[in-house]
Amino acid sequence: MGYKVVFTDHSLYGFADVGSIHMNKVLQFTLADVSQAICVSHTSKENTVLRSGLPPEKVFVIPNAVDTAMFRLAPEKLSQDEIVIVVISRLVYRKGADLLVEVIPEVCRLFPNGFVRFIVGGDGPKRVRLEEMREKNSLQDRVEMLGVVPHARVQSVLISGHIFLNRVLPNDMIVLEEPDPSDMVRAITKAISILPKIDPQVMHLRMKKLYSWHDVAKRTEIVYDRALGCPNQNLIDRLSRGTFHVVVGQASFFAWL
Repeated sequence: MGYKVVFTDHSLYGFADVGSIHMNKVLQFTLADVSQAICVSHTSKENTVLRSGLPPEKVFVIPNAVDTAMFRLAPEKLSQDEIVIVVISRLVYRKGADLLVEVIPEVCRLFPNGFVRFIVGGDGPKRVRLEEMREKNSLQDRVEMLGVVPHARVQSVLISGHIFLNRVLPNDMIVLEEPDPSDMVRAITKAISILPKIDPQVMHLRMKKLYSWHDVAKRTEIVYDRALGCPNQNLIDRLSRGTFHVVVGQASFFAWL
């Protein structure tokens, strides 16, 4: 129809399983007519480019904004007599919920006597596995399952913890490891060891500057302006970049134009 289209991708998908293969084929066809794309991190951009076949120069990295007026620091610095690790996420495979099933018991074993405690907020199909893990390892007093957390309560849950899992930040504000249970345990152990050196106020001020709504909106506007300036393509050119995905019964067929 000739409309200019900007696609924003917040997620990471794989390449090997059947579901991912189907999704990636659909993505290639869907994005055949996209003018520009936005991803929330450099890892997300690499993933999107590989899955969709979009030219890298059409994909821009713009992080999510953070409302630092709403997400404020705790009134008082938390005591480090007990370390609280917070997870707020949809409890699905793609968000690493399966990794938590193996990571939490090992971290609790390394730090006995209740020194480390977990708060897990969110719901999803993997919640059952986490609850089974808690029962199996007798960690009811060290793993608190909150279920669905209303948006109005997210801030109060976050400031109750010392460490937050599942967040993309600059390298000096985060401990990165491979998505492997043993590597994640090592990362959490390192994060606990450096906690005494962390100044929450300094971190908060950096977050306020790096992820401001004004900056994110300005960068997003630039991408949309670029999209408006893209030349129109005829139907054949647009379709030549995509695939048709036809499902017959239980068989799938992919045809390149």
